[in-house]
Formats: sequence, structure tokens, C-alpha cells
Amino acid sequence: MLMNSLKPIFQAVLISGILISTAFGQDLELNGYIRTYLGILTNETMDYSIVQNTLDLKLKRSMDRVAMSANPYIYQYPDQDPKLGMREAYMDIFFDKMDLRLGKQQIIWGKADGVFITDIVSPKDLSEFLLRDFEEIRTGITAMKADYYIGNNTLEFVWIPEFTPTIMPDTSSIWSRIPTFSLPVTIDNANWTVPDKLENSEAFVKFSGMSSLLDYELIAGSMWDDDPTIHVAPVMENGNPQPVGFTIMPEHHRLTLAGGSISTEIAGYILRSEAAYYVGKQFVSSNAQGLPINLLEKDYLHYLAGTDFSIKGTNISAQFIQQVIIDYKYAIVKDEVDNTVTLLANRTFLQETLTLQAFAYIGLNSSDALIRPTIIYDFADGFEIVTGVNIFMQKDTDDPGIFGYYDQNDMAYVKVKYSF
Repeated sequence: MLMNSLKPIFQAVLISGILISTAFGQDLELNGYIRTYLGILTNETMDYSIVQNTLDLKLKRSMDRVAMSANPYIYQYPDQDPKLGMREAYMDIFFDKMDLRLGKQQIIWGKADGVFITDIVSPKDLSEFLLRDFEEIRTGITAMKADYYIGNNTLEFVWIPEFTPTIMPDTSSIWSRIPTFSLPVTIDNANWTVPDKLENSEAFVKFSGMSSLLDYELIAGSMWDDDPTIHVAPVMENGNPQPVGFTIMPEHHRLTLAGGSISTEIAGYILRSEAAYYVGKQFVSSNAQGLPINLLEKDYLHYLAGTDFSIKGTNISAQFIQQVIIDYKYAIVKDEVDNTVTLLANRTFLQETLTLQAFAYIGLNSSDALIRPTIIYDFADGFEIVTGVNIFMQKDTDDPGIFGYYDQNDMAYVKVKYSF
């Protein structure tokens, strides 16, 4: 495809331009980090859940009205070839009342912590579920972003010429989640790819403002669902009225959304709210035999209410998140109303060199949870040790929930990171 063939060329030219300008005495900003990451499952296997070495670089070259930035990275795993990638590679052009950004970039919207409601422009990397750092969980997209400034307000337009999907776990990964059936299953990826055509491009608009009393964002977009919908078709044989197997066919569908976010501070408490209304979502539903192989198209509302505050040096954040399917039908497998709570607490010690932190997702419908206590120690200039555990909890094995499904994936980990 033309777009895919041009991307590496564009990125190589951009990085070459930055490095060549440095050779001729121009200023280059270079920073990044080196990290070793080791995780061990705490179940009876005590297997390694991850062994990863990372080199992440950020390069920036600034001129009068133009800046170029690139963020190449390398992941290295045992017994595998290094994985090279480019998280961002873009050019900024500055005008009097407008900024233009062209190239591969991460775009972050919304005010939620650890939840994606209006923060849907950049797709996600779910190859390690939700355990990656949020800088790494968002993937870069090739896009044009224009910011037009109107006093204290900003009108932002994003055009994405080609679709980039969520990165899903490999089928051999401990984070893979494939529907289970009593009969054999085959996977057909023929419809997974969205063709690179102008009519398949995505567009978003955001109007945001900031004052001493209120911060707000209003957004709208026409997009593809980054997460594939699982189509299931029974495999039939002549003369047999019962299926002998199933074919799973992932496919992306078009969505339209509108929403926004708002935050303010009252008596030391930051109050936050964020909401999005999605049109055209495909939901898995059961057929007359109770098999989850049908789809129903419904709209849904996704919103949160949250607060941030501090108690005697401990910073606390709490969020209530709800998803409501409009015009619900009982054949739909997902609950009509899905409720989740997140809690975050952190506190620093030893002149802010030691941080104790705990973050938790709690699914109220299934009584499942993901709890992530963490210790961060800055033991030398640029050096950081992060150690913690990821604890998945489930109450009902018949309905484990999003987090309880990974009840056997509890893990302890340590990261040693040098930033420069």
C-alpha cells in the first residue's frame, strides 16, 4: 500500500535531517532512557511473564518557525530479534495564530486516569493488557493536526489518512483472550484490514478552553473502532443440522462520537468529568441456542466523574466510570450498565526520592479487580528502580470480568531505568 511504503521513507528522511543538521553545527536536543524490565508470574509455574530491555530515544531539532521530532525505540526480548519501532516522527510548523503538526504522533485528549473515554484518537497497544506505561500504551498515528488559537481557546482539527488499529496480544500470549467454544475454532483475518482509501480516513475536532475557574473540551469525530469486533460464523456440513465448528473473523466498524470533558477546583478538590456518546457500536449477542455468535448495532454512553485531592501529604484520585448501552436488548452478552471504579494514591518520602503508589481498577458488575502497588526509588542522578506487583482478582469464575479473567497472571516485577 502506498501509505505504508511512504511511512518509513518519511521517518528516515526526518531523522536524517535532524542528524545532518547536527553535523553542520546545529542544535539537537537528545534525551531518552535505557530500561531493563523483569516480571515473574506468582502462580505455581513461577514463569517469567516478561524479560525486556528497552532503548528509547527522543530527538528534537528546533528552528525559528519549524521543529522536527522523532522518538525511535528498540525492544529486545530473549531469543528474539530486536523489535525496532518509531513511536513518533513529526514536523511542527508555527504560524502567528496556528500550529501545524505533520507526521507520526501521539495525540492525547481527555482528563481520565487509566481509562479511555474521549482519549480515542491514538490507538492502544494492548499486547501486555493495560500494564504498559501510558506513554507506551498509546501508539503513534500518521496524521495532520492543526491547532488554531482564539484567545484562551483552541480549535484543534485532526485528520488521519489511514487507519491504525489497536495492537492486540499474540494468540500465544498470556494476555490473549479468544472466545471459547465447545467445538473447534479457526481464525480468518481476511476482513481485519481497513483499506487505505480517502473514504476510510478519520477526522476529529476539539474545541478547548482554560480559565481560572474552568477547563473544558468539546470533541466530535468520525472514526473506525480501534478494537476489532469478533464476527463468529458456524461451520456446517451437508446433512448435519448442527455446526461442527466456528470461524472467528475480526473486523473493524465505523463509529461516530461526540463528547467532552470538564474540570474545576473547589476548596482544594479538583472535580473532573468526561463523557462520550458513540454511534454504531457492534455488540456481541446470543442466538436462539444461546451461542454468542450474533451482532447487534447499538449506541452507547461512556462517562466518568472523578476527584483529586490531598490528605496530609498523600495524593488521592478516585473515578467512577459507567458505560450504558442505549436501547438495550437482553440477547446482548455485555451488561446494559457496566460500572467501574479506579483509585490512585501516592506519597513521596526521603526528599521525594522514594514514592509509594497504589492504583486499582475495580469492576463493580463482576466484583473483579486489578490492584497495582508500586515502589519507585530514585537512587542516583537519572537512575530509578521501580518494583511492584500486579494482582488480578475474581469473585465468580462463570463471570470473571475484564480483570478477573487474568486471575492466573498475577506477577511481581522490577524495572531498572536510566534516563538521560
